[in-house]
Amino acid sequence: MKTITIDPVTRIEGHLKIEAVVDGGVVKEARSSGTLFRGFEIFLRGRDPRDAARMTQRVCGVCPVGHATASALALDDAFGVADAVPDNGRIVRNLVLGSNFLQSHILHFYALAALDYVDVAAIDEAGPDEPALRQVKRFLDRGELGPFVPRHEGDFRLPAAANRGAVAHYVKALEMRRLAHEMLAIWGGRMPLQVTTVVGGVQCAPTDDKIAAFLAKLDRIRDFIRNAYLPDVLAVAGAYPDHFDFGRGVDAFLAYGCFDGVASSGPPSERRRFLPPGVIRSGRLEAVDASKIAEHVRHSWFAEDCAAAPAEGRTEPAVGKEGAYSWLKSPRYDGAPHEVGPMARTLVAYHAGAEPIKGAVDGLLAQAGLTVGKFGGVLGRHAARALEAALVADAMKGWALGLKPGEPVCAESTVPAEARGVGLTEAPRGALGHWLDVADGRIRNYQLVVPTTWNASPRDADGVPGPIEQALVGTPVRDDENPVEIVRVVRSFDPCLACAVHIVRFRRGEGRTVRVV
Repeated sequence: MKTITIDPVTRIEGHLKIEAVVDGGVVKEARSSGTLFRGFEIFLRGRDPRDAARMTQRVCGVCPVGHATASALALDDAFGVADAVPDNGRIVRNLVLGSNFLQSHILHFYALAALDYVDVAAIDEAGPDEPALRQVKRFLDRGELGPFVPRHEGDFRLPAAANRGAVAHYVKALEMRRLAHEMLAIWGGRMPLQVTTVVGGVQCAPTDDKIAAFLAKLDRIRDFIRNAYLPDVLAVAGAYPDHFDFGRGVDAFLAYGCFDGVASSGPPSERRRFLPPGVIRSGRLEAVDASKIAEHVRHSWFAEDCAAAPAEGRTEPAVGKEGAYSWLKSPRYDGAPHEVGPMARTLVAYHAGAEPIKGAVDGLLAQAGLTVGKFGGVLGRHAARALEAALVADAMKGWALGLKPGEPVCAESTVPAEARGVGLTEAPRGALGHWLDVADGRIRNYQLVVPTTWNASPRDADGVPGPIEQALVGTPVRDDENPVEIVRVVRSFDPCLACAVHIVRFRRGEGRTVRVV
């Protein structure tokens, strides 16, 4: 029996440490540790509530829009204008969030996860019609392997043609991310940290020129997703069919839903949304009940009285707390861990019969030769993310065409003296909730429960491991010194520790560490 420690896990956002106990070539137990403390909830106290939509975006530069959206929804709720957001404001919010989804999903597969499956060093030639491959080949010939190294050496199984295509698409993906940022900046003014999303709607008025510019960029990204991203994921799925079976987690899924539709009034968890809300437990779909959400801190570096429902929660560090091993809290729904993210959203939409999502999932499953029961594990998460990118990109074209230049974009509002608000939405990585408490016109308490807090959480008060910890159990590890299978499972969740951990311990002169005990 050996303990493998990977600290930090590379090619994710933030600082994550994984400890895995391996016996007989299989992971028997795992621990997921967030090793960074930030304290956004603490320094939001006492500020003007409207500052939250700006400041919470600083949580993460990859997915700041989800925080702006969740914060604005909480502000809408607290300020009493949730039912008054104009259609233009609702649509622009959707377009800004959707643009961020596209860049994040493309980033994750090509820049973060694909290098576990694509062997860049195997590119031995590049034809004149492949400028991207020729560019990579020049770097390889000079021995300049960055940014493709350092990496774990895996069992690279892709056929030569598919491998070459994926490397070329890696370079193309960088351009697509830039286009997605430019799309977002048309409405948001800039990216990251857009400035349009505010309480009551947005600050950017649509014009015919902006709509045309947005659609031109969107069409290029839609083409890339359909003709590069989805085929590359299917190629990986064909080469690694076993990766649908390992990396399965808690078999319970939570999604708040996102992209509000026209009839978007009512409680956040009951709104009509393009990606619908829901909970799946024991294979059955249930409605989301936000009152069932609570955070545990038994194994987190927070004071014990921080454990509570988010609206009553506190963020008080307890450095050196006995039994703790992470700066992440442990969110639980109805007392149990739930996986969040693209696979959760896809499964919820599928079980809800939401179209066009259900039809697209059936089509993808048919191409991959799978049933929905096999739509899980490592490759289920990658496939769900790619499919979601295609569906959201297609929907965004219709949303943009629904904008009406000259009509209002924001409802008027005033800061309440006393109020509470909840904003539930989805970030690219999963269910995102902001809870706001206003007293004397200032923020009295603010709590964020973010996707990676759900997925990468430590054990809870009952000792139950979090989703990533459970997903690692049963993972085969062929080489203790090169545990690529472990990082494949972790990266399939697309962790964002910057969001989740709200003291950095620097170790100078030390890079990635894999320790086997």
